[in-house]
Amino acid sequence: MKYDFTSIIDRRGMDSIAVDLKPGYGPEAPKEGFDIIPMWIADMNFPTVPTIQEAIIERAKHPMFGYFTLRKEYYDSIIKWHEVRNGVRGLTSEHIGYENGVLGCLMSVVNAFTAPGDCMLLHSPTYIGFTSSLTNNGRRIIHSDLVQDEAGVWRMDYDDMDAKLKKYNIHLAVFCSPHNPCGRVWDSEEIEKAMEVYGKNDCIVISDEIWSDIILYGNKHIPTQNISEDAKNRTVAVYAPSKTFNLAGLVGAYHIIYNKYLRDRVRAQSSKPHYNEMNVLSIHALIGAYKEEGHEWVDELCQVLGENIDYACDHIINNYKGVKFFKPEGTYMLYLDCEEWLKEHNMTIDELYKAGTDVGVLWQDGRPFNRPYAIRLNLALPKSRVIEAFERLDKYVFN
Repeated sequence: MKYDFTSIIDRRGMDSIAVDLKPGYGPEAPKEGFDIIPMWIADMNFPTVPTIQEAIIERAKHPMFGYFTLRKEYYDSIIKWHEVRNGVRGLTSEHIGYENGVLGCLMSVVNAFTAPGDCMLLHSPTYIGFTSSLTNNGRRIIHSDLVQDEAGVWRMDYDDMDAKLKKYNIHLAVFCSPHNPCGRVWDSEEIEKAMEVYGKNDCIVISDEIWSDIILYGNKHIPTQNISEDAKNRTVAVYAPSKTFNLAGLVGAYHIIYNKYLRDRVRAQSSKPHYNEMNVLSIHALIGAYKEEGHEWVDELCQVLGENIDYACDHIINNYKGVKFFKPEGTYMLYLDCEEWLKEHNMTIDELYKAGTDVGVLWQDGRPFNRPYAIRLNLALPKSRVIEAFERLDKYVFN
């Protein structure tokens, strides 16, 4: 490996939600004698690609931090990144717009095209950020459940999607690609069928593609907008370097909107609260991330994550009978279904969750993602820590 994915870096006292725990938000601190292994909130425990730090430091050497504008290099970096990694052609700076975050863009689209009380279609399990943002703003979430086939692969139910779009008169939907928390990387045929359903129901689509760089085991991310001309014109796609390079603390996402009508409405809405302004260092962080070294770093990252997921999945299969999961094709999150194990051991999900956090395995309660016996596990940390986490689970929790 050219880059460092093995060092254990102490994040304590460095403003990290993952380890500097906030009362009432996320897991409680472990019992005395156990250090924290952060496996809950979706950020990574690897040092990021050095070109990001270099770009930020170089800009910070200049003593002026006044009002600024987005430089051409920012747009060029995004265009080249999507051309190289996703085969995107025809993307221009006109189609790209800065966003403080995926959820901020989500709400700009929601406010532009719906009113409080309106229904929106989302797949379930559902990312908790979608749930909180939409309910906080008075929208009604209608779930179309993803279903698992005989092999355990999560699939969309197109008939159910179509029926609910019609029943509730829905004209705005959220599509998560790759899917969080399930880890599905949708293939082109699946996306095409979904967009046909949305299209025939005059439904605008918000495509959250923040995980699109973290693709595992030779799978391929297909941008929703690449599927067809219709998909290109009814989709607001949202991306960010934050998930790929662990930059959430710097803030900075961006949308890609080809259709001028959609673009005008979304940008008009996002301008109204006067919040959607970039940090100048975030510009340079993206430029540093999207260099050639960034491509190399992400490729190595995906290899490391695949090895971690392989280890975790094999360990669960061999040691925790009754814990089910779909091995993710993308993302670094493993979504566990513990129903069978809990019933076999006469245990509640609360008891299981606390047993893990008590010994420092800070995993995430998966129930807010809309499954009653679920735990979500972040595997983006050095493999030595993954192994240690499972040793604790073996000794103190499952066995």
